[in-house]
Order: sequence, then structure tokens, then C-alpha cells
Amino acid sequence: MRRRHRRTLAAIFKRPTQAGIRWADIESLLRACGADIEERAGSRIAIELNDVIAVFHRPHPRPNTDKGTVASVRRFLVAAGMDREADGP
Repeated sequence: MRRRHRRTLAAIFKRPTQAGIRWADIESLLRACGADIEERAGSRIAIELNDVIAVFHRPHPRPNTDKGTVASVRRFLVAAGMDREADGP
């Protein structure tokens, strides 16, 4: 996992929950961890990581996430067996 992926992962797990993480950075992290990302209708995407599936909306028109989305991504990562110390697959 690259340094920028580690920074994104740390930002996702930071407390209190931080807003403003670029969605492209989150997707890049997920791909680096081995997630499959499938386009859905509209701005929805399905993400599968370690047999756990979640559906998210890409933020628009701005590229940054809000606190609720960051918290949802954190819950998804925990359910998929990832944590802030994860080093990829």
C-alpha cells in the first residue's frame, strides 16, 4: 500500500470523523486493497471487498465526502476486515 493510501486510510479512521476526503482517494485506496468496484445507475457504485458488499453514491458536484459518507466507508472497511493498521491484501 502506498503512502497516500495509508494517509487516506488514517483520515477515514480519524476521530472525530473528518469531512472533505476526496472520493477519488477513497476509491484508489479501495482498489489498492483489492476491492472490486462496479458502476451502478446514476452516481451509485457497488464495492466488494473480502466478500462484503456496500453501495455508495459518488459525491457530486464537489469531489469531497461528507462526514456521513466517511463514517459509512469506515464501517464498510471494518466489516471487510480492514483497520487503520491494514497493509493491504
